[in-house]
Amino acid sequence: MTDAERLERAYRECERITRSQARNFSYGIRLLRPDRRGALSAVYAVARRIDDIGDGDLPVAAKVARLDQIRAALHRLPDVGDDPVLIALADAANRLPIPISALDELVDGCLADVRGTRYHRFDDLVGYCRQVAGSIGRLSLGVFELRPGAPRSHANELADTLGIALQLTNILRDIVEDRGNGRIYLPLEDLTRFGCTLEPGARGGLADAPERLAELVRWQARRAELYYHTGLELLPLLDRRSAACVAAMAGIYHRLLARMTADPDAVTRRRVSLRGWEKAYVAARAMTRSGS
Repeated sequence: MTDAERLERAYRECERITRSQARNFSYGIRLLRPDRRGALSAVYAVARRIDDIGDGDLPVAAKVARLDQIRAALHRLPDVGDDPVLIALADAANRLPIPISALDELVDGCLADVRGTRYHRFDDLVGYCRQVAGSIGRLSLGVFELRPGAPRSHANELADTLGIALQLTNILRDIVEDRGNGRIYLPLEDLTRFGCTLEPGARGGLADAPERLAELVRWQARRAELYYHTGLELLPLLDRRSAACVAAMAGIYHRLLARMTADPDAVTRRRVSLRGWEKAYVAARAMTRSGS
């Protein structure tokens, strides 16, 4: 197998992982040009690998060891052996200004999950969101193309902020599922403020009074909305295809947030999601609005 064939195979594997395991994001990624699409798929494939370690069934000590191993492997780039995900990532980072060091932050956030870290104040939670999602925003920006004259430093800040918005949305969507896995992300001060515990209910869901939980969800949703408002200022700084990609990915999550705001109790009944046609509509609208 030639080096070119090996690299093509590596990118195909990353795109397969992204299509199957990062379905919300895949609607946006497919709007990029092929070379950028492969690069962003490589970023998401390695991020998924890190997440899967944290969410897996291994004992805590084994998870920590695995995360240490993947951190070490990332530090050895471009020495990647035969690992297709790392082969593609190393090539993408060689071609594009992808800040690979941001993956250290993602590993740190995953370690916090593994160790069951709780967050006392909202600022503490934002710090965690910056690690696990703001980092992805900054990594993704390294793949995107900026419009001429757009300041990269400001774009980085906005990409980080938009990542936080998406992670806050995830946290609200997954309250029940996370609680079942022994994780509580919402700040302790906010739980106290609204008189909630997020303890599991006798018949599934949560034991908290529905009206109190609804107030808590709406409160957190309003906070997330502020991060969307600022983070979406990134779009005018990006070229058309990159802007369409971001608008599609953020649009899907923003629509999820709106659904939870309108019906806060839904987070206790099921995993709030959009149907395939809704995601496709958001992506098509993003493409049309970008003028591509």
